Amino acid sequence: MADRPILVLAATGGQGSAVTDALLERGAQVRALVRDPARGAARELAAQGVDVVAGSLSDRDSLAAAMSGVAAVFAYTTPFEAGVNAEVAQGRAILAAAAQKRVPHLVFSSVAGADQHTGVPHFESKARIEAELVSGDVPYTILGPTYFFDNALGGAQRIADGILDLPLPADQPLQQLSRPDLGAFAAEVLVAPASYAGRRIELAGDEPTPTEMAAALGAALGRRVRHEYVPLSLIGSPDMHAMWSFLNGPGYRVDIPALRAAHPAVPWTRFADWARDIWAPLR
Repeated sequence: MADRPILVLAATGGQGSAVTDALLERGAQVRALVRDPARGAARELAAQGVDVVAGSLSDRDSLAAAMSGVAAVFAYTTPFEAGVNAEVAQGRAILAAAAQKRVPHLVFSSVAGADQHTGVPHFESKARIEAELVSGDVPYTILGPTYFFDNALGGAQRIADGILDLPLPADQPLQQLSRPDLGAFAAEVLVAPASYAGRRIELAGDEPTPTEMAAALGAALGRRVRHEYVPLSLIGSPDMHAMWSFLNGPGYRVDIPALRAAHPAVPWTRFADWARDIWAPLR
């Protein structure tokens, strides 16, 4: 199926762009579904030889059109624009289109912990999609990324001011992942899916504590950064409150050494290396 494209949904988003980049590095043919092909990021993909098509994660017809003749699909859903019910609807549209077009393999990016009955709304919505995928006829692999390193960028100004705000105890590890590592792993599955069929694989590359994260950020910035604990009571979003309660409790359960050993081709970036690459230029 080397002569058939691999479709990446939401290809200009954080996960989609990482997967697209990794596939291009492997020399794969890529088709990218985007909302607006006229936007700058989509035009940049087209300039790299990507087949850019317009569509929506909630529009079964546009999804089916994009899936026509593909070798595999990378799928991602999000609750952060219209809520968890809308995310489940996205998942159902994707699965229906994949079944209609008899997609040879679908890689669904869920979240680590979605199978733990956490009660976290955006984990549970992905669990519902996973269940429908598993019970259907489309060959699949489910990936469960943990917390992304670049979530720290949401507090960039505070970090620049010397404070890392996190609702975790200073000594509690937080399993995390770089988006390019997700892209590299997903590309590995998409290009050669046979050994991954029917599997659910959770992904993490490092597990620093907040104290270690602050130290790494400080080293990258050349100034002291300290961790400041944010009480859970101050988190107003019910979804985020539930997520941080989970991370303060059982948390993610990725066997990072085993994952690294089984997949040596993935870089498995350390938080300190990510911090150096992202933050050192800001010095």
